[in-house]
Amino acid sequence: MEEVYIYTFRELAVQEMCRSGIPASIILAQAIVESEFGTSDLALKSNNHFGIKCNDEWSKEVVYHYDDDHNSQGVLIPSCFRKYPAIYDSFIDHTNFLLHRKYYKSLFRYPRTDYKHWAHGLEAAGYATDPLYGELLIETIEEYRLFYYDFLRPDQVAGFRF
Repeated sequence: MEEVYIYTFRELAVQEMCRSGIPASIILAQAIVESEFGTSDLALKSNNHFGIKCNDEWSKEVVYHYDDDHNSQGVLIPSCFRKYPAIYDSFIDHTNFLLHRKYYKSLFRYPRTDYKHWAHGLEAAGYATDPLYGELLIETIEEYRLFYYDFLRPDQVAGFRF
């Protein structure tokens, strides 16, 4: 299942890397971690493979899912997440989300082959509430050797084997 997920989305991740400078390994690792290889409830209900929540600027469809939001009494309440027509749209929005948020701006000074700085930078910027998020991304990248994709162009992906 893991290899199928990676194989399915690797070319899209490389395309988004070339468009934005975000390492393909980071894109794939975040999708894997946030969506549990596309099997999480959020991914299945809303095609949201990056755990991106709603905000004031989001005017499209939404889905509510328990995550880490609490009301003033400390009771866990459903969080609003973005819903996408297709998984592809989730990948595109993830790129745009990172490109257009000031708290991720400093990440773009790192080369696309520096997945470790990107991983720790996403953690420091607050992408996720897990205090070990950066290490989790790095472990995922290294376990599945996703760093190889950081050196490819989209036209090289189809024939790439490691």
